[in-house]
Amino acid sequence: MEVRIGRSVSRGMIPLLALHAFSEYYRSNSKPPVTAALIAANTLIYLRPSFLHSLLPSIDQVWFNPHLILRHKDLKRFLLSPFYHIGEPHLVYNMLSLLWKGIQLETSMGSFEFASMVASLLALSQGITLMLSKSLLLFFDYERPYYREYAVGFSGVLFAMKVVLNSRSDEYTSVHGVIVPSRYAAWAELILIQMFVPGASFLGHLGGILAGILYMKLRGNYFGSDPLSVLMRSVGSALNWPVRFLGGLFRSRRGRITGRGTVGGGGNRRRRVNGGDNGGFWRCQACTYDNSGYLSVCEMCATTRDGSGLASMQWDRDLDGLPLDELRRRRIDRFTGRR
Repeated sequence: MEVRIGRSVSRGMIPLLALHAFSEYYRSNSKPPVTAALIAANTLIYLRPSFLHSLLPSIDQVWFNPHLILRHKDLKRFLLSPFYHIGEPHLVYNMLSLLWKGIQLETSMGSFEFASMVASLLALSQGITLMLSKSLLLFFDYERPYYREYAVGFSGVLFAMKVVLNSRSDEYTSVHGVIVPSRYAAWAELILIQMFVPGASFLGHLGGILAGILYMKLRGNYFGSDPLSVLMRSVGSALNWPVRFLGGLFRSRRGRITGRGTVGGGGNRRRRVNGGDNGGFWRCQACTYDNSGYLSVCEMCATTRDGSGLASMQWDRDLDGLPLDELRRRRIDRFTGRR
């Protein structure tokens, strides 16, 4: 049965992909958003709905072709070709693989780290494939098979993600029925796909595997952090420094008056008022003034720290029954020395 969706015709595989993706997300506790966005983006580009048709370049404008990319410095082909697919089986197979790998990686890494990893792997896999094809042309004169080859699809990034996912695994996995160590699964899949899928891009898949290996090497040099996310966080931290500096400047002046004590301190200070450490503050039982923990007599009313003393009793009798505004005025007058 054929179903027309947008400007493409679905033979029932895309609805099954949507159903499977919904089922996986329903069972998953994390609901990774970047994986869902990548699947949606690839699917929408393939379906080309009417509201996007005029904005999206055609597949003829984005084929990954090393000759055209280098000759015309065509970044559009370099960056957009992974998001295009030549048919429904091609799209669905890649998106199911992305769903399985993406949920595991994004759940363990976090969405920000996962998004930066995908961007890094995309750039690395495309760049390595470009370098391999150019090298084969220069050293072995392989022009037609690789240098002028046309390719699209997300599989290069998926091969790189498989390398990252299985890089530290000591288990075994099945690759199209063949049991191999998980860390070599990408290499086994590269060989098997090339044997049974004649139109597959060997250099594109090989570039993805090498990109995954290079990414893990770079990540190891950055002590386990994603190099792209380190760069992005550094830039963000540099841009936010003036804001943090000014915010700290204003916070340091808030709620303070002249003198060694404070009146009505903030939340952190209130938690330390009744503490027993001398480096904190204590609140006078007579006038509620917050005094330094190093003092034993209230700076405001001369009451001792434990609330005893003649000054405390006199202060209580004088202030008994006064309105709150008058009490505040007398406290300020006493502090500033006015009578």
